[in-house]
Amino acid sequence: MHHWFRTTMLTGAIALATSFAAEAAKTDITIGMQLEPPNLDPTGGAAAAIDEVVYANLFEGLTRYRPDGSIAPALAKSWEISDDGLTYTFHLHDGVKFHDGTDMNADDVKFSLDRARAADSTNAQKALFAGIASVDVVDPTTVKITLSQPNGGFITNLAWGDAVIVAPESIANDATDPIGTGPFKFSNWVKGDRIELVKNPDYWGTPVALTKATFKFISDPSAAFAAMMAGDLDAFPGYPSPETLPQFEADPRFSVIVGNTEGETILSTNNKDEHFKNKLVREALAHAINRQEIIDGAMFGYGTPIGTHFAPHNPDYVDLTGLSNYDPALSRKLLAEAGYPNGFKTTLKLPPPSYARRGGEIVAAQLRAVGIDAEISNLEWAQWLEQVFKGKDYGLTIVSHTEPMDIGIYARPDYYFQYDNPAFQQLMKDLDATSDPAKRSEILKKAQTMIAEDYVNGYLFQLARTSVINAKIKGMWENSPTQANDLTGVSWAD
Repeated sequence: MHHWFRTTMLTGAIALATSFAAEAAKTDITIGMQLEPPNLDPTGGAAAAIDEVVYANLFEGLTRYRPDGSIAPALAKSWEISDDGLTYTFHLHDGVKFHDGTDMNADDVKFSLDRARAADSTNAQKALFAGIASVDVVDPTTVKITLSQPNGGFITNLAWGDAVIVAPESIANDATDPIGTGPFKFSNWVKGDRIELVKNPDYWGTPVALTKATFKFISDPSAAFAAMMAGDLDAFPGYPSPETLPQFEADPRFSVIVGNTEGETILSTNNKDEHFKNKLVREALAHAINRQEIIDGAMFGYGTPIGTHFAPHNPDYVDLTGLSNYDPALSRKLLAEAGYPNGFKTTLKLPPPSYARRGGEIVAAQLRAVGIDAEISNLEWAQWLEQVFKGKDYGLTIVSHTEPMDIGIYARPDYYFQYDNPAFQQLMKDLDATSDPAKRSEILKKAQTMIAEDYVNGYLFQLARTSVINAKIKGMWENSPTQANDLTGVSWAD
């Protein structure tokens, strides 16, 4: 009897010791994501979900975003800019290899940037590279980029996920079998379920603490809640169910991080639509909207009201919310002036995220109150991209623009909201040609004011980034200066 007791004690002690060891040595992570990427080539598609998996983890650019939004060197260890602002000479890290063992050198940089700016390029941010006149290989670790005119934001442009360095040997398969230079490499993709990355043992830079990362796709907010509570997920950045955050805040197993994003959530307006081409109608639309009601109703209070297309945490932000204050009586008066005393019918096409679906119901009710009857259709992302983004077949839509510093989209007349204003286009040209920070700030303030006074879109709120993570995880990004789940600095506390 005594003997049996001792064995059981020992077995228990061994089991206990093993569980402690396992706890201390946890090096894998499972991250929840609401949307599954359509492919894994960040240089060939617009979906934010691509960068959320691959940015900094799998693919790297010449420069990169730091968690605070500043720009750091990446594959380029340093660079010089000529006095006239036209020539950038980048010095690359030596001995960098792609995941398939091929060398990453100046030829690959030239290949990547020439491909991104080519006439037949499918790069979603081709405009970032439009100012490049030539890319020349000086030697294997030196690249010279010549611009057609100075561009004060060029180093930042190169930090976008769309500007990562890819190889001619592997680019044809990067959509399904991505080969980058990053600290993780692609391991497996189970469509509809998860993508797995593993640590790259031959990484050129600082090795990562994690040995494996799994991105698990859970689109349903209540399923996301259940998976976090059960411990099936270690983290859910951009957690989709804000109403359950108080439960996580009360539970010591979790940390809730509320940061900011670059996501301007807007009631995007088709400026060529029969009704909305009239500025008075767009102004009426703006005054029909009660932002706080949308933030409270759709986002459970998380979000910052905005009056223009610019991030409130940016030092150059101008608070223009007063131009579009909630005033339904004024809204009806403007509609009558525009020739619609009895209002009109339009469409409100909503993509899947909860800010759009939940926000759309509230917006439609607010518009109905002033006589605008917006018929809601709920679209999947693929349909939204087809009908709204590409087809421009819509009156109104709600979407969050999560790219950093993207006010330049208002200078593209063929962009889906079809705003064509030569004065604004000139402002953006001036901005590109200016590197003096004070002058850039002045131009950006003017640009924000111009689109707000033109009521191009209904400006709703800046998306907050609410993340729920296991309390033992260190190094997750608090804010989203770009679309990323950068795991390069993430580890588990012992």
